[in-house]
Amino acid sequence: MLQPVSTIAEFRLLDEAEVLSGYMDGIRGLPCVVSQHTRSYWHGWRNGAVDAGLVEPDEAQWALEAEFLTLRED
Repeated sequence: MLQPVSTIAEFRLLDEAEVLSGYMDGIRGLPCVVSQHTRSYWHGWRNGAVDAGLVEPDEAQWALEAEFLTLRED
């Protein structure tokens, strides 16, 4: 089972093209069978689905957002 991305260090390991592909599918509401995709795609899909208002953010997404916000404070 894929683990959600919750830190910037984990985020930096993702494949950007796969994240974008997953995001585009997620924002359009397309289904995602986790066992058929990479962690990068799944991360993008989850964020697309959240941005589309189809699902609520989970703890991992809130944790990642909090880390990114600390970068803005510097």
